[in-house]
Amino acid sequence: MEVLYTALKHSHSGLRWVVLVLMVLAILNAFGKRRGGSVYPGKDKLALFALISVHLQLLIGLVLYLWLSPLVSFEGNIMGNSVTRFYTVEHLLGMAVGITLVTMGYSKAKRQAELNKGWKTIGVFYLFGLIVILLSIPWPFRNLGAGWF
Repeated sequence: MEVLYTALKHSHSGLRWVVLVLMVLAILNAFGKRRGGSVYPGKDKLALFALISVHLQLLIGLVLYLWLSPLVSFEGNIMGNSVTRFYTVEHLLGMAVGITLVTMGYSKAKRQAELNKGWKTIGVFYLFGLIVILLSIPWPFRNLGAGWF
């Protein structure tokens, strides 16, 4: 199990960079096309790839959270230990909110294609989702035992 945990932890941590880059590119693309007056096509591949990467990250994270991570605990004083509290409560809730915002933005934008409001919807929802995701990442400077990769 140790090897599986290490492999999934590294893939989860490395995929974070793919997610962040795709999210930033999707946001910049959406606001750029909105500003340029481009008509929203109903489906945007960059926004879709960002959505897929976020959901893939969620699946890996759930496997770590539910079965493998020694940092997650459901016993004892969870709220008393800042590292255990972060990984058991804060990280999960923050990421769930961020992923929900991204998913809602993509779904809502698809329904707004005829109104040409999709670019703005993608941009706004993805931006708020990205902010919540950035706040929920265990960055090394937060002293939560995580590295850059």
